[in-house]
Amino acid sequence: MFNFMRSAPPQPSLTPDEISRLVASGEMSLVDVREMAEVRASGKAKGAQVIPLSILGLKCDPKSADCLISHNKPVALYCASGGRSSMAAQTLARMGYDQVHNLGGLGDWVAAGGQVERI
Repeated sequence: MFNFMRSAPPQPSLTPDEISRLVASGEMSLVDVREMAEVRASGKAKGAQVIPLSILGLKCDPKSADCLISHNKPVALYCASGGRSSMAAQTLARMGYDQVHNLGGLGDWVAAGGQVERI
């Protein structure tokens, strides 16, 4: 009955360093699912696209010509603490993305030495 907390299909764990390398090489998309006010206040991971969870389903539908991320390459998601990115991973999995990784929160990225850029 309550499937909203079901996790996305498990993916092999990737470290923030591995994700950073894959994003820099263009092999992976990195998506910040926080709202713009949060991103403006704290910055975002270098190379990340900001697509708030509230509009993710509209902006990442692989059937749409306006889809902002590639359906054919891995996607890593993060938010403030990992909760919204977990929900976003479920959303993308339901839309057919099969390589979805929940990075957790921006703090996890920073703790691992990931760069942050201000917008």
